[in-house]
Amino acid sequence: MTDTPGQSDLSHLLTRAELDAERLVSLLRMGVSIGLVMFLWIAVSPPEATTTGVLHVLKFQWIYAAGTVGCYFLLGLLTWILSRRGLVRVWMIWLTATADVVFIVISVWLSMQNTQLTGDAVFTLPSIWLVPIVLSFSVLRVNPKVMAYTVVLLVIGVGFLISVEAGQMRGLFDGPVWIFLSPPPNLMRLVMIGLAGVVLYVAVRRTQQLLHRSIDTALRNANLTRYLPEQLVTRLAGGGLDQLQQGQRHDVGVLFIDMRDFTGWSENRAPQEVTGLMTEYRDRIASVSDKNGGIIDKFMGDAAMIVFERDNDPQSAARACVACAMSLAQSMADWSEGRKASGETPVNVGIGAHWGEVFSGVVGSQQRLEYSVFGDTVNAAARLEQMTKAEGMEIILSGDLLSAAGLADDGWDNLGDVALRGRSHELRLFGRRTGSG
Repeated sequence: MTDTPGQSDLSHLLTRAELDAERLVSLLRMGVSIGLVMFLWIAVSPPEATTTGVLHVLKFQWIYAAGTVGCYFLLGLLTWILSRRGLVRVWMIWLTATADVVFIVISVWLSMQNTQLTGDAVFTLPSIWLVPIVLSFSVLRVNPKVMAYTVVLLVIGVGFLISVEAGQMRGLFDGPVWIFLSPPPNLMRLVMIGLAGVVLYVAVRRTQQLLHRSIDTALRNANLTRYLPEQLVTRLAGGGLDQLQQGQRHDVGVLFIDMRDFTGWSENRAPQEVTGLMTEYRDRIASVSDKNGGIIDKFMGDAAMIVFERDNDPQSAARACVACAMSLAQSMADWSEGRKASGETPVNVGIGAHWGEVFSGVVGSQQRLEYSVFGDTVNAAARLEQMTKAEGMEIILSGDLLSAAGLADDGWDNLGDVALRGRSHELRLFGRRTGSG
């Protein structure tokens, strides 16, 4: 069974997060190594007044410590270099997690051999307290399986260390210190390490679930915005998809723009030339629409439909629709002049706009949503755009739109009351010719 595109994207992002976490762990590993060396250099220098035997032990303890810390630093450096070059793979995380535990076990073992201490004294050795740091590394990886694996390895490794000649230190001290350096307390400490690991495993699993849910939600919203107009993104972010799918009836401005004689012009033209023209044409429409707060409902070849809706301020939406119509006409005129100056074919458009009630909402499935506007207002606006060619106009607006915008009809040609095909009553129309002010 193959993953769906959403599942594939989710898996990729989770993998990316794990690899990024491993790069961070490699840096922290180097930082821990440097910190240990600095501490040893400053705080654990051999005292001057020591016996020859103790000095010998301290000397070799330094060598063991420096060697193991150096190897640990190199492990972090190698992982970091591979990560920077994109060569780290998910399976390598298991190797580095193993290396973290092995480092602790070897470091403690060498200290025990050098000092001739038994497993009873394991928890008195400095290296053993790297256990919390290694557990923290596994938390950063946000992978519960790696977390569980690390905890099991630590329990096994530390369990082996405390079992070495267990109980041999009993009676070596005058006071009751031996009580705390014996198998029962060490087993209790081992159990606490295991319990801490269980708690961290639950925390990592919970974190991964939250991360999984967050990424999945982000991908779903990104998938929705891939099909819906950009202006609806804020509504989706606020959880408004259900409301958008329910739809609503309200008054909006609807504008259609269409390029004249595009079909004839595109015949025998190179595909690159046609594509270049349409790209710039649509870019200009999108730019003007965005500046005026319009929602591009759809592009249909060389035509576009733009909607203006502001339920809290309908007059502002109507004014924006009128302003967009005029700005589109000016933008296309400027573009056309530039094309003529360079010896190219000029561009002519027709624009029709109307104001009235529509049904608007999001339709379709989760995999393919579409914002749509339906109703007589849409049909009327399309009819007005089609009339521009017959009437010799660049823009035709309805009186309803000018009235909703609170604008006078000064500067517009009054085309009278016109009965549009498919409508039961007439519309007062106003037009503006190409190049009119």
